Amino acid sequence: MKQFRGFVIKEFYHIFRDKRSLFILFGMPIAQILLFGFAITNEINNVDIAVLDHSKDATTEEMINSIAASEYFSIDQFIEREADIETVFKQGKVKAVLNIEKDFSQKLIKDGKAYVQIITDATDPNTANTIFNYVTSILQKFQSSKNKSAEFPYQIVPQTRMVYNPELKSVFMFVPGVMTIILMLVSAMMTSISITREKELGTMEILLVSPLKPFQVIVGKVVPYIFLSVINAIVIVVLSIFIFKMPVEGSLFLLGLESVLFIITALALGILISSIAQTQQTAMMISLMGLMLPVILLSGFIFPISSMPFILQIISNIVPAKWFIIIIKGIMLKGVGLWFIWKETLVLLGMTVFFIGLSVKKYKIRLE
Repeated sequence: MKQFRGFVIKEFYHIFRDKRSLFILFGMPIAQILLFGFAITNEINNVDIAVLDHSKDATTEEMINSIAASEYFSIDQFIEREADIETVFKQGKVKAVLNIEKDFSQKLIKDGKAYVQIITDATDPNTANTIFNYVTSILQKFQSSKNKSAEFPYQIVPQTRMVYNPELKSVFMFVPGVMTIILMLVSAMMTSISITREKELGTMEILLVSPLKPFQVIVGKVVPYIFLSVINAIVIVVLSIFIFKMPVEGSLFLLGLESVLFIITALALGILISSIAQTQQTAMMISLMGLMLPVILLSGFIFPISSMPFILQIISNIVPAKWFIIIIKGIMLKGVGLWFIWKETLVLLGMTVFFIGLSVKKYKIRLE
């Protein structure tokens, strides 16, 4: 019994000395609870919308103010022409446009009915439906408040139009997200165990005394995985087109270039993890737990980022998957060109350079 107690105490000492094990045991569950608690929500908050007001009278101004006063929507801009609606959606920030018909107040008084068209970006069908329901609810409250003082009750009729996914097929949302998750996890995981495998097999010493420069070692380990991941991406795109009938409205060449850039970003992140982790098991745990949850919860794949707490919105900016999902939805569903996604492309490029640079630095430290 005494020997068993000593063995148990020794194991506790081993656990408490290993900071990585403590982080996995206590840090990961706390992070998961916080992420699931704050990120998973069916509600919307501070969603950016645009307004096309053909009438521009006192009633429409009051109606717009009632929508802007809610915590659910933020008026991002006012547009003047219907031709600008598509441009606004392609920019990616605005999720809905309120198209108010001409002579709105006069039609309410004369006909007792006027129309507001709610145009939503249906690349995310769940969010599009939620936005329509929220706007309709606000319009009904506004209508009720106006009818209290009206001699003849009138009716504001909301009409909906879903763009880019009029049939609200959920596959249009899930295919880009699943493609992002697969490329991120597989690419990062494959490379995260590359250097740690060298350490465990005892071949790291050969690399340390080799004439290869750190940058050459890093690139040499990444290149084969780039080839394999590109094949993986091609298979996913082919399946999405022919099996799930996913449209590709934009350039396949641009889609390929952006996919290669994201693959390199994921591989660079995997190399960084492998240069830090001491064992393959640790590297795999960091790749799975440290990347999977942020990719699923903080990328905008399932839950709208604008509805999350502000701190999570800030954190989401360092998740590469967020930017790639914006890019892939823009190319496949909206048919945008590089002009509309150049910011997201630069972010991924900057992340790639940062991860590779940090990996080389970590490798140099080991050489010393």
